Amino acid sequence: MSPFKSSTGLNDNVASMLCYLFLFAGALFFLVVEKRSRFVLFHALQSLLAFGVIVAGHVLAGFVPFVGPLLASMLSLATILIWLFLALQALQGKWTTVPWIGEIALKQSRNL
Repeated sequence: MSPFKSSTGLNDNVASMLCYLFLFAGALFFLVVEKRSRFVLFHALQSLLAFGVIVAGHVLAGFVPFVGPLLASMLSLATILIWLFLALQALQGKWTTVPWIGEIALKQSRNL
């Protein structure tokens, strides 16, 4: 476990994992509440951005004739795998970034 504490009193790696576990609600909660840990803020922003893009992908897949349901199903499977991977990486205390989105989250977490 990480020796660092977030401003919520949780270890920062546990708080970061909760950003992914509760998707939008967890990410928004930690964006509002967290005042100290850049690690938690990074994972909250990355979770919010990544799953926002995934939701947009699901919406767009609904407009694709014939193969839209297949695309949505594949995106759902990819979402579960990404969700598990990112939650475990955060719990292990790693700054794992999703391409493009992670870089944006990293820059923004430095500005908060």
